[in-house]
Amino acid sequence: MSTTLIEVRQARTTDAAAIAEAHDEAWRAAYQGIIPGAELQKLINRRGPSWWDSAIRKGSRISVLIFGDIVAGYANYGRNRARSLHFDGEIYELYLRPEFQGLGFGRRLFVAARRDLMHSGLRSMVIWALSDNEAATEFYRTLGGRMVARSSEQFGPRSLDKVAFAWSN
Repeated sequence: MSTTLIEVRQARTTDAAAIAEAHDEAWRAAYQGIIPGAELQKLINRRGPSWWDSAIRKGSRISVLIFGDIVAGYANYGRNRARSLHFDGEIYELYLRPEFQGLGFGRRLFVAARRDLMHSGLRSMVIWALSDNEAATEFYRTLGGRMVARSSEQFGPRSLDKVAFAWSN
């Protein structure tokens, strides 16, 4: 019987290319048909291996979920960026490659990021999701997030609604 190691750990510079691949696959699966094609491609292209390498070297908080030797997903998080929302921390991104979704790995990544934020004294947190991304909004509701704000974001010619989910201790 073989065992596959599953772990969540801080990203290393050697993970940059694999995180870029996970980002590409996850964003295509999540946003195809929601974000206009050319805009989606631009957003994905901006986050190549060198972008992730730089973010890791600069000390951005990025955790990866490793399944065997594959970066199955990642979370990027830190202080809350929305001054109008009175929460300490924010998960900026939490994505899994499509084949790893629906298996409990997203929850593991979420719990690890939230724990890291709490250990840093950031006790409450917020996450933004596009309203049309039903998988994400349902995921955050299932994790106990309560909707606390709405806004919109421009993607080329299209304005998309987004919602903020929050957790407090």
